Amino acid sequence: MKKSSLDKSGMRRTGDDPLRYGAYAIFFETLANQNRLHIINSLRAGRKNVSQIIDATGLEQTCVSHCLKRLENCGFVSVERDGKFRIYTLNSKTIEPLMRLIDTHTGAHCIHLIEGDTCTHRNARTTRKKKA
Repeated sequence: MKKSSLDKSGMRRTGDDPLRYGAYAIFFETLANQNRLHIINSLRAGRKNVSQIIDATGLEQTCVSHCLKRLENCGFVSVERDGKFRIYTLNSKTIEPLMRLIDTHTGAHCIHLIEGDTCTHRNARTTRKKKA
């Protein structure tokens, strides 16, 4: 069996590698959960312990704990002990820049869907109004 080479991230380089798609699925499922997104966005303002995350998000303690475990396992956050507290920090190398990119993209291409415009392009709404 031929051994495949690995890229810098340790993933195989083959285009249709099921492991890569499995990793993509785990990543995007982690990111797609609204509770985890609330936690991620609260940590964008700085490191927090569980009580501070609960206060910032309004989520219940058990929900926050489960979400933080998933975020930690997937490398979205890191945790360190500070006395009796566990302090959570957003991954500054990958997740912080990704969230900025997501903000830019969703602001330009997705927010209008929530605002009630079902067209796929903002200018389509303007064009329809001008023709009427």
